[in-house]
Amino acid sequence: MPSKVSRRQFFTTTAAASTLVASTVQAAPLVYIPSEVKPVVISADNGHEFKNGGNQTCVEKAFDLITKGSDVLDALIAGVNLCELDPGDDSVGYGGLPNANGVVQLDASVMHGPTRRAGAVGCLEGVRMPSLVAKAVMENTDHHLLVGKDAQIFARQMGFKIEDDLNTDNSRKLWLEWKRRTDPLHFPDPAKRAEAGVNAAIQMCREGLLNYDHLFGTINCNGINSKGDLAGVTTTSGLAWKIPGRLGDSPILGAGLYVDNEVGAAGSTGRGETNLYNLSSFLVVEELRRGRSPKDAGMMALRRIKSSTEKRLKNKRGLPSFNVKFYIVNKAGEYAGVSMYPASGLKPQHYGQYAVCTENGAKLVDCDALLDGSPLE
Repeated sequence: MPSKVSRRQFFTTTAAASTLVASTVQAAPLVYIPSEVKPVVISADNGHEFKNGGNQTCVEKAFDLITKGSDVLDALIAGVNLCELDPGDDSVGYGGLPNANGVVQLDASVMHGPTRRAGAVGCLEGVRMPSLVAKAVMENTDHHLLVGKDAQIFARQMGFKIEDDLNTDNSRKLWLEWKRRTDPLHFPDPAKRAEAGVNAAIQMCREGLLNYDHLFGTINCNGINSKGDLAGVTTTSGLAWKIPGRLGDSPILGAGLYVDNEVGAAGSTGRGETNLYNLSSFLVVEELRRGRSPKDAGMMALRRIKSSTEKRLKNKRGLPSFNVKFYIVNKAGEYAGVSMYPASGLKPQHYGQYAVCTENGAKLVDCDALLDGSPLE
């Protein structure tokens, strides 16, 4: 038989429980969200470099459209379209560095926070602006991802122009130079060929032929409007001279891009395989949900990547032999750019920086780096 509880014991126990619950609630992370957020657009560094012959960069274009009332995702896509179309940007779209067969294959994803919708394409050939095809997947299908030849067929059905070749003279010239360096004796054994490919690419970076960041070529762009609505887009030509058919993290939701309209947005550039392994962008947003600042959330993801890196991908110091960057904005409009490493001896133009545009204008900002030195040391 259960023992009887006196009135005094009941109220004493209830009061103690209430105190415990109250202390638990108070310990939960609190994120201050103002009634009106100051708009912000944040992106990879090429988002404040290429203009495709116009007078605005990606982040400037996107911010301008957001503040004029455009849908936040439409504004971001209009911004990255400048990079996709600019033949000088060999990391995305038209003129992006091709695969090992000399074919430009493009990936992209979009996420629209207010409607909780998304779309993506992978291994898409012949369309200069894959971000728009990803948006068409979001708006016209019940799916999130279309790939390969069928993604191209879908694009044609949606009215996109299909071109035979997206190489520019520059991207074709660089591919031929890489091919000459990696295959002088017509296909050596696989191990030597793989090593030769990496060494040739790094040497081309050292000689100033390639931007090291563009070896993993991508642009991620995230933004928030004054109502607190978030969106993000990632578009890329992928790893330079990749195995045909390779998909990196860019078109995979949670890896190269993730948006939760109640929390924040995060995207990435750099080695895609490590983001696939760790679902890094999703991890960043979940850390934001737990109350971390954008910088601290990004650093958490970088530490996770560092600890999960396999031995063959470590340098002489036992650290990752690659770089990864994250571009993060939370629901309150706070933002950060973080990277595994700061600027390196390879000396690309904006290595170790990210682009941001606010009411004070657009600028390049140094990323907060987890490690010192270079990934190649």
